[in-house]
Amino acid sequence: MTEIAQNPAPVDGALPVEAAHADRAGAERPDGRDRPEAAGARTAEMTPRERLAVVLLLFSAFVVILNETTMSVALPPLMADLGITAGTAQWVTTAFLLTMAVVIPMTGFVLQRISTRAVFLTAMGLFSAGTLLSALAPVFAVLIAGRVVQATGTALMMPLLMTTVMSVTPPARRGRTMGNISVVISVAPALGPTLSGAVLAVLPWRGLFWIMLPIALGALALGALRLPNLTEPRAARVDLLSVLVSVFAFGGLVYGLSQLGESAGEGSAALAWGSIVVGLGSLSFFIARQLRLQATDSALLDLRTFTAPTFRVAVALMGVSMMALFGTIILLPLYAQDVLGLEPLQAGLLVLPGGLLMGVAAPFVGRAFDRVGPRPLLVPGTALVASATWGLATLSADSAPWVLLVCHVVMSGGLALIFTPLFTSALGSLSPRLYPHGSAVIGTVQQVAGAAGIALFVTVMTLQSVRLADAGAEVVAATAGGIHAAFLVGAVIATLAIPAALAFRAPRSTAAPVTPGH
Repeated sequence: MTEIAQNPAPVDGALPVEAAHADRAGAERPDGRDRPEAAGARTAEMTPRERLAVVLLLFSAFVVILNETTMSVALPPLMADLGITAGTAQWVTTAFLLTMAVVIPMTGFVLQRISTRAVFLTAMGLFSAGTLLSALAPVFAVLIAGRVVQATGTALMMPLLMTTVMSVTPPARRGRTMGNISVVISVAPALGPTLSGAVLAVLPWRGLFWIMLPIALGALALGALRLPNLTEPRAARVDLLSVLVSVFAFGGLVYGLSQLGESAGEGSAALAWGSIVVGLGSLSFFIARQLRLQATDSALLDLRTFTAPTFRVAVALMGVSMMALFGTIILLPLYAQDVLGLEPLQAGLLVLPGGLLMGVAAPFVGRAFDRVGPRPLLVPGTALVASATWGLATLSADSAPWVLLVCHVVMSGGLALIFTPLFTSALGSLSPRLYPHGSAVIGTVQQVAGAAGIALFVTVMTLQSVRLADAGAEVVAATAGGIHAAFLVGAVIATLAIPAALAFRAPRSTAAPVTPGH
């Protein structure tokens, strides 16, 4: 992609012959050497069947990711209807995140062994079945089961989308296509609470699932009729020990982090920390086993992706960005409702402009990436995110709602400049056979970093709020002080991303065509 950045082609103009036959990966091999030439070529445009597949996957991914955050506003009516406590109700979200964290690391293996069409039908079939089960759930346990099934389908969809896009999109047009993926990954979670608030204003909580079901079934039917196979699966044995260890590794980390904030200052924090310790220990064993298995090309998650310097830096920046995004998504509604006294729908509408900005900006950012490369976008993007987080750190019990709105819009603009360059550069630095594993790593980092961001922000908020309350502060003032402290810590972390963006380098592009079936 460095060639593209240094010698940009007109967006709508003809590409030079070298670009028209560029490798789908576009970048250096994981070991840093250029790949040898191979038979086959990559045209400058996607074929109609490839374009149809990308559009269908984008739409389906938006639907399943949107569902990830719609339940956050629905907990109060859910608690009243099923007669459960707040701690129990949180499992609607926790179970979803846990399932995602457990399944996503396995998708690198799955996408290499199963065809595009089969993975899509499995993903949307599971999501639709889970949605129906959740809508009909007579008791809370059945609702949790439905959410787990939903999350399994969601976990398959995002790596499938990214892998497919990288496989079929010419390098010179990859930025604008990955910009559409940024819409899915960043906008859908931001719009979830707003949509949920609007639905809950007129329907009970089950309406969230009944509205989602026909959309999911429509995507499933269209995929069954029109989605082509774009990959050639290869047979291989799955390492069951790696599967088992990954459950404890990633499940333990996400569970521990998600519970850490809720248990801050309580004796039950021991369970959260114990889960994190188990997760870290299992992760160490998992990594060691993958390093041994990848020598025979049989790893569940191939870690040779990290031998590409661009991939390593991009994943690190992505982790910081996801911490900021998910931490903010959690705290802003709390601040709007518990401090400013806004209704759930008003709180959702307050963050809607930022979500829409990310959606509108993402395609333009993608086109800009195709022209200038990643660094001219990443530097102002990280600066905007840091500035917005410092602005949020000034919030108090007397702040006006417009301050929150402005800060969230600025942060959303910064994130829009960050996500597309990171996704494109990270996967573009890998050889095509590592796309599925790279997609799985990115998805896993998103889940773990998102959980870590929530844990960090909520833990700092809770500890500071308790300290202020013990010192005699009123509830609203104590909550505002806790949120101020959380954003202050977040601002420091967000600032650390700026020098990393300044040092970021685009992956080196080659003109080697791709081998069919790889």
